[in-house]
Amino acid sequence: MSSRPQQAAAAAQALFPPGAEVAVVSIGAAPPAWPSEAAAVASAVPARQAEFAAGRAAARAALEALGLPPVAVPALSTRAPGWPAGIAGSICHTDGLALAVLAPRRQCLSLGLDAEPDEPFPEELVDSVTLPQERRWIAAQPDRARAARLIFVAKEAAYKCQFPASQTLIGFDAIRIELRPAGRLMATFVRPVAPFRTGDSLTGRYGHGGGLVMAGFTRGATRTSDGPFAP
Repeated sequence: MSSRPQQAAAAAQALFPPGAEVAVVSIGAAPPAWPSEAAAVASAVPARQAEFAAGRAAARAALEALGLPPVAVPALSTRAPGWPAGIAGSICHTDGLALAVLAPRRQCLSLGLDAEPDEPFPEELVDSVTLPQERRWIAAQPDRARAARLIFVAKEAAYKCQFPASQTLIGFDAIRIELRPAGRLMATFVRPVAPFRTGDSLTGRYGHGGGLVMAGFTRGATRTSDGPFAP
């Protein structure tokens, strides 16, 4: 029987095109962050330091899976990870696990990965993170609270994917999430966020594994035969 990190890694790997590599590390089981990384969380509480270290360990494991040497992944002034030249990536932490996905930029201009416990989303928060069209979709689902969780996770992943291009922190009202057949997602900009125009979209996938619901978006990937990773 596979372990929970293995289950999460397999589910996350399926969200991204060939050439991307996912790694998962248990928070608390990772080695300390490297000195050039640790400065970013030097004043943080121990729990935050532990998840940060696990995220960096997962990133290095993904680098090694790509056949590259492990290097420091410092936090930039924007707090985004500073990836090695020629590499795109994304990190998330949740429910005792840190997940990272990396790919060569010749294949993916940017990536976005997010995961949350596969649990109901608080009803009182739904209106603050969704648009009217998304709320109508949620209302039509048999498990509305988990449907809301999926929309939230997809938005977080899409925001991470757009950030390297826009360098802009955007609100939950900037992107509309739509679910498509076969586990596909579309995130459409409902207002301009340069260089994205109103109506531009990112494509991705969602899935479940290791007790998590997760979403992944890819920008600039090569189109495959069925098109899910088209830019």
